[in-house]
Order: sequence, then C-alpha cells, then structure tokens
Amino acid sequence: MAETKSTSTTASEIRAKVGHPIVDGDAHVLESALTLLDYIKQVGGPGIARRYETMDSPWKYHDVKSIFWGMPSGPNSLDRATAMLPKLFRERLDEGGIDVSVVYSTAILPLMHVRDDELRQVGHRALNTMLADIFSEVGDRLIPSAGIPMFSPDEALTELDYAINELGFKAATFGTEVRLAPPEIEANAPELGKYTERVYPVALDALYDYDPVWQRCLDLNIPVACHTAARAGGSRHSSPTNFVFNHLGGFSTSGDYFCRNIFLDGVTRRFPGLNFAFLEGGVGWAAQLYNDLFEHWEKRNLDFMKKNLDPAKLDLDLLSELAEKYGGGIITPDAIREDMKINTMGGFTADDIEIDEFKRCQIKEKKDIYGLFVEPFYFGCEADDAMNAVAFNSNLNHYGAKLKAFFGSDIGHWDVEDMTHCVPSAYKNIEKGLFSEQDFQDFMFTNPVAFFARQNPEFFTGTVIENDVRKLLDTQSEAA
Repeated sequence: MAETKSTSTTASEIRAKVGHPIVDGDAHVLESALTLLDYIKQVGGPGIARRYETMDSPWKYHDVKSIFWGMPSGPNSLDRATAMLPKLFRERLDEGGIDVSVVYSTAILPLMHVRDDELRQVGHRALNTMLADIFSEVGDRLIPSAGIPMFSPDEALTELDYAINELGFKAATFGTEVRLAPPEIEANAPELGKYTERVYPVALDALYDYDPVWQRCLDLNIPVACHTAARAGGSRHSSPTNFVFNHLGGFSTSGDYFCRNIFLDGVTRRFPGLNFAFLEGGVGWAAQLYNDLFEHWEKRNLDFMKKNLDPAKLDLDLLSELAEKYGGGIITPDAIREDMKINTMGGFTADDIEIDEFKRCQIKEKKDIYGLFVEPFYFGCEADDAMNAVAFNSNLNHYGAKLKAFFGSDIGHWDVEDMTHCVPSAYKNIEKGLFSEQDFQDFMFTNPVAFFARQNPEFFTGTVIENDVRKLLDTQSEAA
C-alpha cells in the first residue's frame, strides 16, 4: 500500500541526496476503454469488438465483490491523468523523484482470465498494439510491459514473438494460472461452467508443458513478470460483500502460488538465467517461503524419508508391545496393527506415488535452495509495506540471503494518494533504521535494474540511466 501521508522531504530532494538513479519497477497505465475498443476493432474486426464490449467480467458469476472506486479522483485528478497519458507521466517523473518507470497494464488484470480463446487472444494483441503506440515517444524514461496470455503454450509463444519482434517490447507480463470450469462440469453441464472455477498452474501439475515458453523467454532476453491477484469465485480468499477482504494478501497469495509451482517444478534448475518477478505482493511471503523450503527439504528429502518415514521400516512388534503395556486395554496391539493398514498419513494410497517431491529441483545439499530461489526471484514491493525490511535481514534468512526486493510505486491505482509521496515513503526505512543506505540503493536501483539487465544487458539502452546501468553492470562483473 503506497504512502498517503505527507512528508517534509520531497521526492526530488531525496533523489538528489542519494546520488543514484531511482527505478520504479511497477507503475501502471490506466487504459482508455474506448481507445482499447478501437484497437480491438482494428485487430479483430467489428464483430469481435461488439463481443468484447458486451462480454462479462471474469468474476461476474462468482460470489466475489469486485473492485470499485479503484482509481485516483478528487484532489488527485492530476495523478489520474498522469496514469492515462504517458507523455504527461514522463513530464512528472522528476517531481516523483523517479528516473525510469517500468509500466504495467491495468486492463490486463481481468483480460488474462477471459476464458473465450478468441476474445482473450485478440484482446491481448490489441492491448499490446495500443501500448506500443502510446508509449512510442517516451521510451527514454517509461518502458511499457506487454501482456502474454498463458491458457496454452502456443498462444503464449505467438503473442510473445509478436510483442517482442514486431512491436518492440522489452518487458512482458505473463498469466500465471488458467481458470476454467472443472472438466466434470464442462462435460456434463457446460451451461453451468461460468458459475464454477478450477485454477490450474502454468508449471507443476499444469495442463500443458510450458517449458517452450520459458525457453523462448531466454532466447528473447525477456524476464518473466507476473501480476496476478487471488480474487476468484469459490475461494476462501473471496468475500461477496467486502473488497478490502478480497484485496488483502491477494497479490502475495498468487505470487506465492506461482513461485512454489515454478520452484518445485524445477523451472529455475532447467532454465538458469531466467528471472521471475512477483509484483505488488511484497516480500514478506517470499521470506517465509524461502525459509520454509529449507525446513521442508530437511525432513522431506529422499534420504531422510527413506531412513525415518518409510512405513515398511516401522517396528510393529515394538508398537504392539508398548500398546499392551500402555494402551490400558483400549488401544490394543490388534488395533495398532490394523491401524497401520488404513492410516494413509503414515503410508501410501497408490503404489506409483512419487516419493521424492524435490526431484525436479535436483537438490543435492541445502545450499542449492539458495541458488535456485535467491538468484532468479525478484519481488515487487510498494513503498510503505512494513515487511520490506525482511528482504535485507541476512540474520533472518538461511545462508544470510538478501532477497531481491525492489520498489514498485503502483502509481495509477487507488492506494497511491499522491505519486510524489512514494519515494519519501520508501526512504523512511532508512530514517527508521530498517534499511541501510546500501539496502535502499538495492531496493530502488540495483534490484529492479538486475531483474531486467542481467537477462538483457541492453534493456536500459536509450534511457536516461543508460550510463549508470552500464557502470553498475561493469562493477558487478568485476566483483564476480
């Protein structure tokens, strides 16, 4: 949640004081619906445009209260216009203390969940074409992110190639889950499908093999950014009456879901060098997941389980003897022996079950988790998130890890009362003793740059921070 209180030190003063660029890794554009509709008509024709104009929200038939009053208004109408007009946005960046912003679509948030293949694919193509046009003259300071649909690898590859090779995008936002009617409903009562939902990931246990998508990202030097929220029908994360309930933890829940799938599917093992960013959910959840992975691997790695948890090695004679001695005639040796046949928590329900659930990660020792998690994963954090400091607490995280948290202003959305307050809000972590000056530099410059530039060293070429980025990369290269 972006800071709403005023501060005595302005954003531009902080920018001058710190002496390094400030990169906003997650600002937003507010697309004009009518303009987007014009592009849809150009891409898909008048018939598709009419269908798009009248299509239902992906959440219409689910018992969930959708967002309302979600954009700046009243005394903050200038910020509303700023998020709608890239040329104005560029003009006001100095006022916000920001050198360069990577800008993500707002329209993509529902579009990525549209089940109609034609509407979803035409919608992404039209949206990307529009974004390329409206940001075409501000690339020295504003970098738009294309939207990539992920209901299948084929549609992802088609749009990814077009967005990068034809439209010239350098950044992309990917759908991270596929929301469909359960197959039983689709087969037997398709008319009810719109009222139901099952969430499928795009990694572990996915409907398709998405490895060709990850490989294409490496080939095209495109890191994977995600901006999915957990609001959905039939979920414990959704309330029919309270949007605040639905928003709390929404992005962190979805980020955690995608991150777990990517990690346990071994994607970061198979595709070293491919970066992933989980936006707007903060880093608190990531610190917990990172440390949890160590603690689960310690007790669920294959060697430990074979030695300590294999049901075939259970000493039933000992259990029977102890039941006879301590069971008081209630818990009997026979009950103990019978229990071992039906207690699925202690055994298996299928002979072909995969025992080594870290198999895809190829972890040989605990420290492997550090490289598979800390190196490729980046976490977009809003300025006033109180948990941002845990990313840099090397005493908290296994192997002294500092997670790669970076600043994302969320400019354009309801939680930014004033775009000039974001940088001062982030700077308060230094004033409170939660960030060192180096932590602040990593949060505001090094980490957002690394997310893009370690995969594509030319990402910031042509921007106002081109030379600063080149010096940073040279310094890092020499240190390595």
